[in-house]
Amino acid sequence: MQFKGSRLDVKAPATIPYFLQEQIRDLIVDGTIRPGQPLREQELEQRFGTSRSPIREALRLLELSGLVTHIQRKGFRATLYTEAQIRHLYMLRAELEAYCLRQLAEMDDLAPLIAELRSYDDAIAASMAKRDARACIAAAREFYLACARYTGNTPLTSMLSKLYEQVEPLRFLLAKRSMETHVIQSYTHGIALALADRDVTRAAQLARTYVHEVLPSIIEAHHDAAQQAAQDAAPRYRA
Repeated sequence: MQFKGSRLDVKAPATIPYFLQEQIRDLIVDGTIRPGQPLREQELEQRFGTSRSPIREALRLLELSGLVTHIQRKGFRATLYTEAQIRHLYMLRAELEAYCLRQLAEMDDLAPLIAELRSYDDAIAASMAKRDARACIAAAREFYLACARYTGNTPLTSMLSKLYEQVEPLRFLLAKRSMETHVIQSYTHGIALALADRDVTRAAQLARTYVHEVLPSIIEAHHDAAQQAAQDAAPRYRA
């Protein structure tokens, strides 16, 4: 496995696998480690300057979040989704977000939430202007989680948070492709406006429509990234 970029200057304490989890997670999310790419423990040891035990524990933690898959006798690799799995994840996301937005009808005062949503909407616009995909998806994630938290539904907030963690690499791929279309902000802006009018039905429909609109692009982007990973891993022979 060859990582692009220089070796990290930071030495990871061997007793802190959570540090390693975050570092490896970042490499998966931003596409440095592509879908299906093997995560060889020896190479990760050399990259982070630590021993194998915390590396293995970090990979186990990432497996729990869904970002890493362990295959018997083949080891760990970045999760490679099938088209069906991506559809299932995003259809679940659409229904959870729509349910969340509908629950806001029970809230007496949405003004504090709307002010918070507008701040995230501004952050999305600013990140898109800078072409900062990581900042864009972080702001979009907080936009929807703010709605979940406002309902007071802790299980819903937890489920959405875990789902967003699992699909973070997919969201990054989409954000990189849609920096110029502003499709993300068009929907978050519309949802904020609908909630300001207390039209939760409209807000929920926008959340669903967004997922259906971007799903083909997500599937295509994941397929392209997986193909590139396979090409990079293929042996090259000299003529």
